[in-house]
This record gives sequence, structure tokens and C-alpha cells, in this order.
Amino acid sequence: MKSLKYPVIQHLIGREWSGAQTQEDRVVLNPASGEKIGQIPQASASDLDLAVRSAESAFQLWRDTSPMDRSGILRKFADLLRANDTLISGWITLDEGKPLAEALAEVHSSADHVDWHAEECRRIYGRIVPSRSPQVQQLVVREPIGVCLAITPWNFPLSQAVRKVAAALASGCTMILKAPAEAPAGCMAIARFLQEAGLPEGCLNLVWGNSGFISETLIARPEVRKITFTGSVGVGKHLAELAGRHMKRATMELGGHAPVLVFDDADAEAAARALATNKLRNAGQVCIAPTRFFVQQGIYDHFMAELVSAFESVKVGDGLHDRIDMGPLCHPGRVNAMEQLVEDARQNGAHILTGGSRIGNVGNFFAPTIVDTPNDSIALMREEPFGPIAAVSPFKSIEDGLSRANGLPFGLASYVFTNSLERADQAAQNLHAGMVSINQFGLALPETPFGGVRDSGYGSEGGTETFDGYLMTKFISRNRAPVE
Repeated sequence: MKSLKYPVIQHLIGREWSGAQTQEDRVVLNPASGEKIGQIPQASASDLDLAVRSAESAFQLWRDTSPMDRSGILRKFADLLRANDTLISGWITLDEGKPLAEALAEVHSSADHVDWHAEECRRIYGRIVPSRSPQVQQLVVREPIGVCLAITPWNFPLSQAVRKVAAALASGCTMILKAPAEAPAGCMAIARFLQEAGLPEGCLNLVWGNSGFISETLIARPEVRKITFTGSVGVGKHLAELAGRHMKRATMELGGHAPVLVFDDADAEAAARALATNKLRNAGQVCIAPTRFFVQQGIYDHFMAELVSAFESVKVGDGLHDRIDMGPLCHPGRVNAMEQLVEDARQNGAHILTGGSRIGNVGNFFAPTIVDTPNDSIALMREEPFGPIAAVSPFKSIEDGLSRANGLPFGLASYVFTNSLERADQAAQNLHAGMVSINQFGLALPETPFGGVRDSGYGSEGGTETFDGYLMTKFISRNRAPVE
């Protein structure tokens, strides 16, 4: 991996790769070393105009392309992802930081998502509604909505974009993808290998540059009919407002602050080990990561001892190296945010049981951290950390645990550990979240819905529900008898 060559980051508009490197371009840094590895070109107004016209022109042909042909291209794309998994995973580790094993898993998961959409697009059915007159035929058909704008995040630079691209293309839509500058190589891989798979020109256009300028310019264009965004709550609300102003359909997958309820009848050791692994995946930079740990008093001390042991056994380092469990945070701003949350916790009566500081002075490394807090007053219990910090607090009754778990405006993922079916059912019914996982972490599969409620957004990017954002319903009522 030491000789891994990082790709040149460019726009793809139609069939042309463009974007000359200039001194004004944003620099891409390796988060493990701080070294410059690439540059990000900046899209101009004329670039965006070309991208819109390219996507609109391609839509007129792609919408009428057989689902079987669309499926074939997507299946070939999935095969190319798997065939180039070592290359792509190396790129992801270079610019995003996660260990190679996690990056490789992201590539394979992305290929699975593409395969699923390739198969499901063959089964986008309409229906016949029985009419009140034998001379009238009533049809409901589902048609692709048109050109879509996708804005994707840096934490899963391949898979988050693949979810949107695969759903749009499978539905018969075309897309303009505004990809993340912090970790751009994953989206370069999507564009490159879709082109190699035979995707017609203009069906996917890839642009880089100022997020505000790109989103405001493209959402205002009448040709763009849908926006899909994954990112922070604040930015999501702003984009939803823009979409509403122009009557554009939107899917918003926004931040979370996932609560975990660990009841005293659960296996404390097994729960602690499983939660540590999932909390520290991608250095905690996961929107569905467990972050607020509510542990019932009966097993609190036992659980905490096991959790501390699990956190302290994690090997932190450059993700390109062997036997690394956790890599660096993606950019220096995340390290600063971790330090601020830890300092706030210290000043407000919480205890740092392990970690609590950056590691070394090279790269964006932060130690896996556990904060023991008696209540929810610290900032860490209100603000999503998006890093390797777990806040743990005791609770008494199920009503107490549920009340605290539901105490924030977020509602993406939630987790429950219990051996009681009654408690599991009560928690699942009463947790305010789009996804509830009990005694496991079975979220984000291609075939299952993925989305949140309240400030965590709306719409789904998984399961058959994912097509709802890219298809419009048309009702056709036809009198089969001639009008006299």
C-alpha cells in the first residue's frame, strides 16, 4: 500500500473529465500524516450549467431505457467495485482515515447495495384500479421524477453516495453528484467505474466546489426535480427550505445522537464488547453510532468495567498499517470538537474513565474515550460527538430510560439490550427513532429502510421505500368507448 497512487480529482460532466489544478484549489490531506495528497477543482457557474443540461438531455433517453438494460449496467458496476476493491479501499483509507479492513467492508457493502437496486428496478410496478364503469380503465403508473441532485458526506465517501446514485439510476433518473472535498476518492471511483460499466454520458455528472454555491445554484434550476442530502441537521434544514421554496422533492438523512438502553437482565460483558466495537467503528464518525449509553443501575459497574477494558484494548494508528483497530478522525476540526466536549464534561462534574485527549502531534488521532456522567447536563449528552467518545449514565426504571433516550430532537437510530421480550417490545414501541435495533446492530442493509424522524430527517435510503423519492405517481383514467 505504500506505493498506492491517489487519483486526480476532476469533474465529470457528460463524458468529459475536466478541472485543471490551480493554486486556489482546496487541498486534500491524509488525516494520518497531514500530508497533501490531492486537490479539489472548483465548479464555476458555467460548469454547473453544463452539468444540468447534460443530465436533462440524458434523462430523456435514460427514462425510456429498459429496466433490464439499467439493471445490467448496475450489475456490471457492482462487479467492477468488487474487482477493484483493494484499489478503492486504499483510496478511502488515504483520504478518510478508516482502517483498510473497514474501507474494504465499505466497498463490498456498496457493491451489495448496487446489486440490490439492479434487481429491484426490474420490479417497479404500477397497478390497475377496478373502475365503476366497465368502459373505463384506471391505471396507476410510477415514472422517474427527473434530474436529481445528491450532496454526500465524507464519513462513508463511497457507500453514502452509492445509495443515492444506485437508487436514482435504477429508477430511471439522472443525477448530479456534489461529492465531499474532505474525502473525494470514493466518488471518483463511482464515476470512473460507472463510466466503464457502460452508463450513458450525462446520466451521472460529478462536480466539486463550494457547497453553498453549488446547492443554491442547482436547487433553483427548474430541470432539477429532487435533492437528496446526507449531513448535519443545520445544513439539512437550510437545504430543505431551499427545496421547499422551489417545490422540489427532498430526502434528508441528517444527524443522530443514538441512545442505547442496556437493561439489567442483559449480558453486561457481551453488550459492552459489542457496543465498543460499533461505537469506535470509523473512529465514531457514523451517524447511527451508539453515542448515549443509558445503563440500568443493577449492572452499571460491571458494564462500565467491561466497556473501559474494551476501549483500552483498541489499537489506534494509520489505517494503512496492519492490525489497526481505529484510524484518525477525518479532519482537524473533529479533534478540536472532541477536546471541547471533554473539557465541558470535566467542568460540569463528569468523570473521564479512559482517553480524553489527542494522541501525538501528527495526524488527527484522538484516544477512545468514555465519559461517566450522572445526568444529561453536559454538552456531550446534547450534541452528537461524531467521534470516539461514549457518554455513559445510569438509569432506574424503563420509563426513566425511555424518557431520557427520547429527550433530544433527534430520531435516527436507537439500540436496546435486554433478555426480556416484554422490555424489548415496550422499548421498540416507545423509542422516537426511525430505526430500532435490539440485541444486535442490524441496520443499513440494502433491503431494509434507512431513515430518521424529527430533526434527523425524512425519507428512506434503503428497502423498497428508497424508490419513493425518485418516482412520481401518475393516475391514468381512460374511457375505452368512443366519445359520441
